[in-house]
Amino acid sequence: MIKNDFKKKKVLVVGAGAAGIMAAIKAAETGAEVTLFEKNERLGKKLGITGKGRCNLTNDCSVKELVANMPGNGKFLFSSLSRLNSQKTQELFTNWGVPLKVERGRRVFPSSDKAADVILALRKRLEELDVKVIYNQRVTALLQADNEIIGLKTSDGVFSGQAVILAAGGSSYPTTGSTGDGYQLAQEIGHQIIPLKPALIPLQTESIYKKDLQGLSLRNVSVSIATESKVLGQEFGEMLFTHFGFSGPVVLTLSRLLLNWNGSSPRYLKIDLKPALSFEQLDLRIQRDFLKFKNRAFKNSLNELLPKSLIPVIIEMSKIDPDKPVHSVTREERLYLIDLLKNLSFRISGTRPLAEAIVTAGGVSTAQIDPKTMESKLIKNLYFAGEVIDIDGFTGGYNLQAAFSTGFTAGYFAAID
Repeated sequence: MIKNDFKKKKVLVVGAGAAGIMAAIKAAETGAEVTLFEKNERLGKKLGITGKGRCNLTNDCSVKELVANMPGNGKFLFSSLSRLNSQKTQELFTNWGVPLKVERGRRVFPSSDKAADVILALRKRLEELDVKVIYNQRVTALLQADNEIIGLKTSDGVFSGQAVILAAGGSSYPTTGSTGDGYQLAQEIGHQIIPLKPALIPLQTESIYKKDLQGLSLRNVSVSIATESKVLGQEFGEMLFTHFGFSGPVVLTLSRLLLNWNGSSPRYLKIDLKPALSFEQLDLRIQRDFLKFKNRAFKNSLNELLPKSLIPVIIEMSKIDPDKPVHSVTREERLYLIDLLKNLSFRISGTRPLAEAIVTAGGVSTAQIDPKTMESKLIKNLYFAGEVIDIDGFTGGYNLQAAFSTGFTAGYFAAID
């Protein structure tokens, strides 16, 4: 009788977020014996709050477009995004029992609008593949000998393994477990950590109007970040006024333009409230409204043009007497009003803290990671996946796709001999 001495390769995965779960699944599918370590009491905690609890899984676009929407080292991701692109990711989740839909901006969501369905499908797949998940386990050290990984240490003991995938997340939303542990673990064994900064983050203002506008949501507006003389970037879509300043999809995307801003020179958030109308077209529209409401006071003439909570602010900023009859508004006053509606400007005082960032910029240097395999160039059989790497993208499903793709790639190569 021939004795079978075949033993599965042991792969240890640190972090049960999007990247870690995908890495564990792919490693197990490739034939490894996989153990997944999670410091929380459940997996996918941060995944559960993405997309406002709806989970924007990916963006239905090409690899080239995915790379273009990853301003933080997007080219490094080309190989992993090609290995698991958006279409293949959608196929995976559909096969795992999660029907999907594509919304505006090609954002892909579960048809149920529930992130919980995505997490349930991932948990089920882990169970099908006999992946061992150890909860409430904080990994405190990665163990190596002769520049080769041999296991890891947790609060409960030492675990040996032939490969380790570090997917411990970033430093944003620390209540979900993203407290920067992965950076420390990587740094302790010689990896360079690019300084951490908030990549997608709400913005603050000291404007006297922020309390008046708090809670106001604007759709189909054009928003830009600008200096005194130059527009740095512009986006079209939705934004939200908050008690501290501004948030919403377009603001978060534009916030990355402030990544290296030290506050020494002024930055402004500018809003075109009527981007579908040129200056001249808006002038004609307002003239029609003024004719229609010619006997009203100016303060009562903008109800069909602007949201209710915005009207008092625009009136005050226009410097037009609110009680002035509409038919008495001068041409110069009207033109100033139009300019205000096309260039509503607020000075930015800063960003919110890193802990509130949607995505962390910075992390393990991509120069020390093989982009084709996600393996460390310094330590054999150590792999990286997800936000722990110095990668970041815009809103719209790009960051989750990067997490899934790097996890998929790391899982595959960690499992093969």
